[in-house]
Amino acid sequence: MALPVASTRIVRFGVFEVDLKACELRKHGFRIKLAEQPFQVLAFLLERPGEIVTREELRDRLWPGDTFVDFDHGLNNAVMRVREVLLDSSEHPRYVETVPRRGYRFVAPVEETSVPPPVPATIELEGGSTSPASSASNPVLAHTISEHPGVPRWFTSRLAGAIAIVVVGLAALLAFTIHARNVATNQVNATRSTSLVVLPLENLSGDKDQDYFADGMTDELIANLAKIRSLHVISRSTAMTYKGTRKPLSEIARELNVDAVVEGTVMRVGSRVRITAELVQVSTDHHLWADTYESQMGDVLALQNRVSAAIVNEIRINLTPEERERLAKTPAVAPEAYENYLKGLYYWNKRSDENLTRAIGYFERATQLDPNYALAYAGLSDCYAIISAEIFGTMPASEAAPKARAAAVRALELDPTLAEAQTSLATEKFNYEWDWSGAAQGFERAIGLNPSYATAYQRYSLYLIAMGRAQDSFAQIQKARELDPLSLSINFSLGWRLYMARQYDAAITQLKDTLEMDPSYELPHLVAGQAYEQKGNYALAIPELRKAVELSRGTPLMVSALAHAYARSGNRTEAEKLLAQLQAKSMNQYVSPYYFAIVCVGLGRTEEALDWLEKAFGDRSNGLVFLKVEPELDDLRSNSRFIALQQKLEFPVVR
Repeated sequence: MALPVASTRIVRFGVFEVDLKACELRKHGFRIKLAEQPFQVLAFLLERPGEIVTREELRDRLWPGDTFVDFDHGLNNAVMRVREVLLDSSEHPRYVETVPRRGYRFVAPVEETSVPPPVPATIELEGGSTSPASSASNPVLAHTISEHPGVPRWFTSRLAGAIAIVVVGLAALLAFTIHARNVATNQVNATRSTSLVVLPLENLSGDKDQDYFADGMTDELIANLAKIRSLHVISRSTAMTYKGTRKPLSEIARELNVDAVVEGTVMRVGSRVRITAELVQVSTDHHLWADTYESQMGDVLALQNRVSAAIVNEIRINLTPEERERLAKTPAVAPEAYENYLKGLYYWNKRSDENLTRAIGYFERATQLDPNYALAYAGLSDCYAIISAEIFGTMPASEAAPKARAAAVRALELDPTLAEAQTSLATEKFNYEWDWSGAAQGFERAIGLNPSYATAYQRYSLYLIAMGRAQDSFAQIQKARELDPLSLSINFSLGWRLYMARQYDAAITQLKDTLEMDPSYELPHLVAGQAYEQKGNYALAIPELRKAVELSRGTPLMVSALAHAYARSGNRTEAEKLLAQLQAKSMNQYVSPYYFAIVCVGLGRTEEALDWLEKAFGDRSNGLVFLKVEPELDDLRSNSRFIALQQKLEFPVVR
């Protein structure tokens, strides 16, 4: 008589399953490492889904009464580890909810099934011998047949042998199929570019003030992977739109048209950093790899290289020797310098006058703490390269330009392969030096160094539109959008380029799409208002421009644009009031002469406008780089003084 066969309890939730008998946690069928105590915590919670399991109950289950242990510390660590591998968080729990002062509760739906265990690997043949070739066959079946009354032994033996042959044949066919598929997959992966997105690493510290750290680690991982030529990596601003989202990975992948998704968590405790990351292949929904990395803050750059190398290894990307060398490096950085760099990055990404100033302070502090920190110099250069640009204009070029250049040059001395620094230097040459050929070469060099760096394409596009090369500009901004499709800045940039190319209806449509993403973004309101103005629709132009002034809290750029529109619409009184506001503001802070020129053009004061433009030339005001293409200056184009000024700028001839 056959012995009863025990069943294995499998509990499923989301994309995970727990084998309670084997003590295994699996995701998409792949085993995930989980130590004994965290596993026991998870198993206990799964026994009572939806119910509160108290800390005392967990203590009694995990640590008998005579065990000497720091229970609170041990349990907290165990729960933290469970959340890490489930990519869960205490603030927005998908699986494990903290019930304050009581315990924990498993909140996701669960499904429990029973699965028969695998059978022994051999089958008995006639004469009592065993066949190792029949490892996939079923001795329980053979035994049951042989014990059936009236069935000859020779028949059972031959039937069992036939079953073994069929099963072995099927197993061989399956193995060949899997091997062939793997070979094909490897060949495809080795020859084509793979696209992926790194989703924002989740901050597991429980401290919202540490969000900058998690965001910064995400940025650095994206930047690290983006330097690999055969990888197409979605840029930071698009990835960050998924922060806190609970969308399925397959849906995110479809939206971004990527092959793979990297997600994970980061925790910082004192001077130590722990990253847990995993890689999911979207086409098969298979978990390809997951691991946890830990290091001291001073070794965090090497830790990022290790994570990047593991991801690249799993997706079988062909690396150049230079890329292999870079990923094998173990660079060190002063912990406090890294801390300041991440804070600078956090404020840099907010892109406002106030936040740029804060970012500069943190980047400068980082370079002081670690004079060999190339990325900190690149960040500093980027801030100075745009803080005096037309869209900000809060610092004279004479002050910003030398600092932008010096920081970029120092960054490239420390790391000549840094596309970020090369882009910053090219931006400085374009914005302030008016070194047109040097700027173009710099942007092209940056793109060559890092083909996945969307900002390089975006800035190159701005250069090209300023030179009057509209179609080339559109090609570059489209490449930036492919890398960063949900970036507010890049989507606005496309609308701005369309405006300067006099495609006003297309510009308005694009800018409205951008405002749907974020209605509080002031720049699309500005350019949409200017586009309506150029169409003669002041009823729509002025509300958009007033909204831009309100959202920006009255920056000179917005005020001058509104004043220009008021003047062109016939409301000279309001235009004069705004001009007086600009003059009053200039008594306390820098206001570019270019903004005064724009208002005077609207008021029809041609000679006064040209006086201001010539002062702007003396200041090397960034607005003058758009002299060839800015529609608001069209009334001056036939004026001899304006023509002479344009000639002094020595724009390259468009062929």
